[in-house]
Amino acid sequence: MATIRDVARLADVSVATVSNVLNSADRVSPELSARVRAAMEKLSYTPHAGARSLRKRSSGLIGLVVGDITNPFFSDLFEAVEDAAAACGYLVLLCNSNERSEREEAHLRMLRTQRIDGLILAPTGAVSMNRASLLAQLEVPVVLVDRAMEGLGYDAVVLDNRCAGFEATQHLIACGHRRIGLVNGPEVFRTAAERLAGYREALLAAGLSFDPALVRDAGFRKQPAEQAMAELMALAEPPSAVFATNNLMTIGVVKALADRGLSCPQDVSVIGIDDLPWADAVSPRLSAIAQPVRAMGEAALELLIRRLAGTLNGPGTTTVMAPRLVIRRSCGAPASGKPAHVD
Repeated sequence: MATIRDVARLADVSVATVSNVLNSADRVSPELSARVRAAMEKLSYTPHAGARSLRKRSSGLIGLVVGDITNPFFSDLFEAVEDAAAACGYLVLLCNSNERSEREEAHLRMLRTQRIDGLILAPTGAVSMNRASLLAQLEVPVVLVDRAMEGLGYDAVVLDNRCAGFEATQHLIACGHRRIGLVNGPEVFRTAAERLAGYREALLAAGLSFDPALVRDAGFRKQPAEQAMAELMALAEPPSAVFATNNLMTIGVVKALADRGLSCPQDVSVIGIDDLPWADAVSPRLSAIAQPVRAMGEAALELLIRRLAGTLNGPGTTTVMAPRLVIRRSCGAPASGKPAHVD
């Protein structure tokens, strides 16, 4: 089926312009409106009639709060949510918490003043009473994405993070590695805690002991990951492979190796989470655990629309999506000796 983005591309206009035409906005010129409608007819595009009816009785605004807009995962998530929302006649207000709870709370207060119809939230850290109160004050449906929160009763769309951690670590073990470093985020994030759990389960399944010295918290950021990798390689027994639990930290890990004159995978194998376009364009091509980010964004928006339309009622549901292992060139057998020790 054609999407609103397909219509915008054919008509050579923005997605917002197509949305305005669908909702009979006066600010669209007759020429642009005719172009959009011609593109819709050519593509046999049919807008979501139920959502359009709902839209006319609302502000037409949906809030989206993400953790770090510099992270390609969240920018891809925004694109997916925006496309799906536009197809239903909604505009998206994007807010970036920068992984800081106080900034997230400020955004929630602001979104309340904008009278949004619903909210999609990738929460920072653990549940707090202040956040729970602010979400309740919005008095709109809320869908959590990427990170669930216990006890609040909201719908959530998440990756099977335990499985992701297990599969990444299991792949490194299958390559022959026994000392595997983990560059992770803070355990207050459920994603980090579950990826750590998967890492530990894979070690246990292979009869390998868990060594806390091989685990570093790099805050899901690139620069701290560089430092974390430097610390791992300075150990008396450095790892022969490293699992980085998001894309920014994978970049930091690879850079730290290059800065120390170490090769991947000849000296150290690397696998990360998030399979982004550049992963197949660098040398070596990076193995990764792929997240279905577009499907996650679309599923979150669909849940929100169903809550708004009243076709989904009752307790919150959790949609768990499967990760996918993508094997490329950054993982290989460990070197015959220990990786080079670099201070």
